[in-house]
Amino acid sequence: MDLSHTLRTRYATKAYDATRRIPEETVKQLLEALRYSPSSVNAQPWHFIVADDEAGKQRLAKATPADSEVIYNRKKIIEASHVILLCSRDELPKSYLTEVLNKEEQDGRYDTQADREWLEAARAGYVQQHVKAGDVAFWNQKQVYLAQGFLLLSAGLLGVDATPIEGFYPDILVEEFGLQEKGLTPQVIVSLGYHAEQDNNAKRPKSRLSPDVVFSKA
Repeated sequence: MDLSHTLRTRYATKAYDATRRIPEETVKQLLEALRYSPSSVNAQPWHFIVADDEAGKQRLAKATPADSEVIYNRKKIIEASHVILLCSRDELPKSYLTEVLNKEEQDGRYDTQADREWLEAARAGYVQQHVKAGDVAFWNQKQVYLAQGFLLLSAGLLGVDATPIEGFYPDILVEEFGLQEKGLTPQVIVSLGYHAEQDNNAKRPKSRLSPDVVFSKA
């Protein structure tokens, strides 16, 4: 796996080969990339809805209505091999934080009860800062984009094409999947698969601002 090559060659796929499927072992690795993505205080404030068949993709495609300005994204959903809806949690209640804490203990993160109690208090303190600021939902949304970055890079390293999609109607998916009742908000859709021959974006050179524009020394 050549990281530099992947960074220079991965791109947002515009057309997929609907006949090609991602191998199951590769799919497992992509889902692991999401599950192991970093998040502030390891809160993991997300949920991912995976469409791995035609029925699932059709459900997600409802968010790109035929009479809307985002219809151009429909084929990227329908013709991809797999599609993932990345959602953020609206809140971080104590019950959820305890679930995270218990899983960490199960995985051997704490040597002593004191270690567990210290981390529990520290995490709760960070969460309360955002509760007081009234921006817990926004904080959680930012974590989801960390996961998206891990997914896109992992896809590139595994030779899978991908498209991050924000052009859709989230309210449609909120209703379709009952997300409000689950305390979730759709943030971004990522299509995954293999590009079609007619995908002109595959042939275009990548363009990024020069290092002197995006970096400065502290």
